[in-house]
Amino acid sequence: MKRIFLVEDDQTIARNLMLLLQSEGFAVTHAATRREASEVLAGSKFDLALIDVSLPDGNGFTVCTEVKEAQDIPVIFLTASGDEASVVTGLNMGADDYITKPFRPRELIARIGTALRKSGRAVSAFEVCGLQVDTASGVVKKNGGEVFLSALEYRLLLMFVNNPKSIITRDRLLDELWDAAGEFVNDNTLTVYIKRLREKIEDDPAKPKIIRTVRGTGYRLGDGYAQE
Repeated sequence: MKRIFLVEDDQTIARNLMLLLQSEGFAVTHAATRREASEVLAGSKFDLALIDVSLPDGNGFTVCTEVKEAQDIPVIFLTASGDEASVVTGLNMGADDYITKPFRPRELIARIGTALRKSGRAVSAFEVCGLQVDTASGVVKKNGGEVFLSALEYRLLLMFVNNPKSIITRDRLLDELWDAAGEFVNDNTLTVYIKRLREKIEDDPAKPKIIRTVRGTGYRLGDGYAQE
C-alpha cells in the first residue's frame, strides 16, 4: 500500500482528500501545519507528498524542501492560486507537479499515479487468480503464458490493477479510456472491450473472477490479489 503525506490546513478539504485517497487504496497521514509536517517527517516514511502552498505557520515551499531533503519523494502542490509565479516557485523548489483548487478528484488521482510511476514507486508487479501483470515491462501472463492485449485492453486492465479496492463505475471507465485512447468509446463499445478482455484473461469468461461485475454500478477487481 502506497503512503501519502497530506499537508493541508483546511480541515474540510483534508477530510475529503483522505476519504478519496483511502478509497483508492492509499494510506494517508495528515498534517495541518508546517510544524506538524516537520514532526511527522521525522518519524515516518512516505511514497508521495501532497502539500498546500498556504499554511497558517509558513508556506508549503518550506515543507517541500524538508520533504525532499529527508526522503526525496515526489511532491505535488495544492494551490488556490494558478498564477505563473507560484507555479514556477513551486517547481523550482523541487515539486514534481501542481494542481489548482478546486480540482477534479479523478485528475488528482491521475497526477498522483503519474508522479509515482515517474519516481519508480508505483506498483510494478501484480497478480490475481493466476494473472500476472508487470507494469514496468507491460507484459501480461496467465498461468505462465503471455497474454497479448491491445493498447486499449491493457489500459482497461491497468484501471483495475491500479485501483484494486475500488468499484469502478462505467462512467469513470468511459472518461479515462477516452482520455487515454484518443478514440471514441461509448457505452456499447465499453461492453465489447470488457467482454474481449475477459475472454483473454479469465479461466471462464462466463463466470469471471478477475473482473467482477457490480450490478447497477460498474466493475471491481476480484479477491485474492497481491502486489509488489
